[in-house]
Amino acid sequence: MTDTAVYAAGGVVWRWVDGKVKVLIIHRTKYRDLTLPKGKVEPGEMLAETAVREIREETGIAVRLGPPVGVSKYRLPSKKQKIVHYWAAEATELAIRVSTFVPNKEIAALEWMGLKKARSRLSYPVDIEILDEFVRLVDEQAIDTFPLIALRHGKAVSRDDWEGEDAARPLSPRGKKQAHAVVGPLIAFGVRRIVSSDAQRCLRTVAPLAAAISKRVDRSRALSQDAWEQGQADVRGVVGERVRARKPVVLCTHGPVLPDLLSEMALATGTLRGSYLGSASALETGAFSVVHLPRTNPGAGIVAIETHLTPV
Repeated sequence: MTDTAVYAAGGVVWRWVDGKVKVLIIHRTKYRDLTLPKGKVEPGEMLAETAVREIREETGIAVRLGPPVGVSKYRLPSKKQKIVHYWAAEATELAIRVSTFVPNKEIAALEWMGLKKARSRLSYPVDIEILDEFVRLVDEQAIDTFPLIALRHGKAVSRDDWEGEDAARPLSPRGKKQAHAVVGPLIAFGVRRIVSSDAQRCLRTVAPLAAAISKRVDRSRALSQDAWEQGQADVRGVVGERVRARKPVVLCTHGPVLPDLLSEMALATGTLRGSYLGSASALETGAFSVVHLPRTNPGAGIVAIETHLTPV
């Protein structure tokens, strides 16, 4: 929240029913309207974790985020602008079965609808615009995706203040905060695999995430800056393996390696290269870019790329 704007996040929650896509619409008690699940960012949160938390709180369903489907903006009675970021968010049958939802003072009911019905029933034009973008992805068979996430390590102790080998350079106090700050948003995208450069600043960046998801970190010299500077990095091999696996993964590496990493993601999926790759690879420390690929046919190309900065 700022003096002029309120930030929020939510999603178009979807599932397969008899081969067709259904989306989840919430009936709000107080406003007597039909809308998409969303809510305001809490202090210290990043937008992606807000979306997952709010969807869980309003629907009882735990989701992981897919590609972004737009941003809505509108004025509140306070005259502030409300800015809401949305993602496609698949609800698995297991997540639906264990949903904790019961009607309450905020949400009176949940309703699964077909796309045409949902478009006719939503109460607000801004929600319809978000749904239309979601429908575009459905029509392009680009809604069922998995992410490859390029993460730059957290802020490290400067070279001038470190007398040991560069690969042993640790995180600074700010870098340690960044390492914890990215845990929530990375989990929001369903990360269950971690591949990291073997440099300490990378390994320590992903250590809190590894602890949170109870997974080990796969160390890879192929992503290290030392190997890259020596012309021995095998970024192509790492990316190819992860594309073939078709599962959410975070790849933690260094600033100089990131352009090659993003370029190889484009090449491995037959995506035309452009300036967007430069933007996605020019990451600050602790920031990450999420590359969404179609699960059934990664060779169809990148569906979307989004970049997230840490708030510390």
